[in-house]
Amino acid sequence: MTVTAIAPVERRSAKIESIPIGDPESFVTPQRQSIEEERLSRKQRLAAAYRIFGRFRFDMGGAGHITVRDPEHPDHFWVNPFGVHFTKIRVSDLMLVNHAGEIVTPPAQVKPWLNQAAFAIHSRLHAMRPDITAAAHSHSLYGKAFASLGRLLDPISQDSAAFFEAHALFDEFTGVVFDTSEGDRIGAALGQNNAAILQNHGLLTVGQSVEAATWRYLAMENACQTQLLAEAAGTPIKMSPEIARHTRDQLGGECGAYCGFQPYWEQITAEEPDLLD
Repeated sequence: MTVTAIAPVERRSAKIESIPIGDPESFVTPQRQSIEEERLSRKQRLAAAYRIFGRFRFDMGGAGHITVRDPEHPDHFWVNPFGVHFTKIRVSDLMLVNHAGEIVTPPAQVKPWLNQAAFAIHSRLHAMRPDITAAAHSHSLYGKAFASLGRLLDPISQDSAAFFEAHALFDEFTGVVFDTSEGDRIGAALGQNNAAILQNHGLLTVGQSVEAATWRYLAMENACQTQLLAEAAGTPIKMSPEIARHTRDQLGGECGAYCGFQPYWEQITAEEPDLLD
């Protein structure tokens, strides 16, 4: 038998720096050496997150938004311009907005339209939660369907247990969010949790990095789909609160969420490198 050597696959820029898998409580999101490098890194991950949302079809009517706090100006955040499809977002398309709703740095080429719902929700979240760096919200199919039930997720799987006693329900939907007072109410309902189900609306997740907020959204959408399917088939068996908390502590922290994003980052940047432009 002749054995042919296979050349190793060249990996791109998805290196994970010093992640203590065995000690998730000590995890700190990797920081770059300068503000400029950190800003670029955040914007690159943000553009990638939009592309990933587009792939998952979290793009209903252009609704939805992901934001990341600027590393130099904590009362400013980067967001997409409204009207550009998620699958087309590039780093140069992102714009910097302050908490007064002013576009401080416009996109390089596209029209700087600010989604007012994005401002009303995210400006208040970033103001109320200085511990979070990023927030993600969309009107994804299974998230919307589950949100119509007005209830929290049950710990019926390892994945859904990551949200056990770590997500909230906001049950005061009053229409499209155009007022920051609505953002204040959503922020109050979120509390110190890392995710929320917005009744009659959709899902919201936050994190200490774009990676964490985005992965939590993917995981929460999946958990909603799983529970809807399980309940359609029968009566799901819930794990005990003790086991659910233990599983949450293993998977639901910043380390687990950050790591969960990395394969998607590697795939999207390899297949669509233009997002980094």
